[in-house]
Amino acid sequence: MSRRGKAKAHLEQFAGRVVRRAAPVVGKQVVAAKGAAMEVRGKARLLKERGKDRFH
Repeated sequence: MSRRGKAKAHLEQFAGRVVRRAAPVVGKQVVAAKGAAMEVRGKARLLKERGKDRFH
């Protein structure tokens, strides 16, 4: 299960990074902020998964 969680975290980070960088090009500042939030959520998920690995 941990591998799946890590993959989801990395995918969420990547998607957030892409949205954050592409949104200003088309003039969507709100979407850029949502992409940044998605990227942070992916980083938090990855930290959680790494923490679970340390105790299991």
